[in-house]
Amino acid sequence: MELLMMKPVFKEAIWGGKKLRDCFHYEIPSDKTGECWAISGHKSGEGSILGGTYDGMKLSALWKEKPELFGHYPGSQFPLLVKIIDAQQDLSIQVHPDDAYAAEHENGSLGKTECWYVLDCEPGTEIVIGHYARDKKEMEEMIRSHNWEKFIRRVPVKKGDFFQIDPGCLHAIKGGTLILETQQSSDITYRVYDYDRLSDGKPRPLHVEQSIATIKAPFVPYKGEPVVEELEGALHTHLITCPYYSVDKYDIRGGFAKDFASFFTNVSVLEGEGTVDGIPVKKGSHFILPYQYGTCRIEGNLSIICSNPEKN
Repeated sequence: MELLMMKPVFKEAIWGGKKLRDCFHYEIPSDKTGECWAISGHKSGEGSILGGTYDGMKLSALWKEKPELFGHYPGSQFPLLVKIIDAQQDLSIQVHPDDAYAAEHENGSLGKTECWYVLDCEPGTEIVIGHYARDKKEMEEMIRSHNWEKFIRRVPVKKGDFFQIDPGCLHAIKGGTLILETQQSSDITYRVYDYDRLSDGKPRPLHVEQSIATIKAPFVPYKGEPVVEELEGALHTHLITCPYYSVDKYDIRGGFAKDFASFFTNVSVLEGEGTVDGIPVKKGSHFILPYQYGTCRIEGNLSIICSNPEKN
């Protein structure tokens, strides 16, 4: 059994920057690069296997042709998408649909539940999570009258913060933030407000009706808290388990061994360098531990985030 090392895909964006090169030493297409699709089987930005038996193979092809590598996890597509996002400027104020709405209105697409781990941010940075409308009617009135100051809920953000973004939650990453995002494999985003920015001389499309249909009101904040425990060789932080994924962070000090015992495990190296069963990895490496990989031995001083699919 071998690690599936991933070759990421990069996306330029009106709000992107150059931290993916400066912080992770990736070769990026321009100084307006917003996203690294690190582990992706999605048609809009599909990664491929780097080295080994399946070198050059697209993740979606491997999913279909070698389902045993993923424990025969149900579904026609790789279920998760792991990204690093560099927001040099504010992203649009947006919302994602759930599975039922996306299936009906977006050609059978998955919905989009996601979570953010803040890798870094500039002092005084905020993030948009939720809104202040008391009910659905007031939410619609505030959107149609462009009463953004009273509508949009902003909270301070710092390095190491974690946010769960369920479908129907109004949200936006603001400028000066670098995050690792774990999400369902979906690219459906409804923009409700984009700061009246122009792209190629014209405003980017908004999705006001879809946003009104999918934003939940009133907003109910996510109440979960990370759980931290000391393990032999690592500090383990369990960030979340939800119907689509579980996400954990491990700060490894010298050496750490674990059998992740899931369908498969996505792993992203956030800091440091070392080896995984003798294979060199460093900050910016991403790989998949396949089904029944067994005990994984990690040597070095490094921080990783792991995500596992949940049966829903």
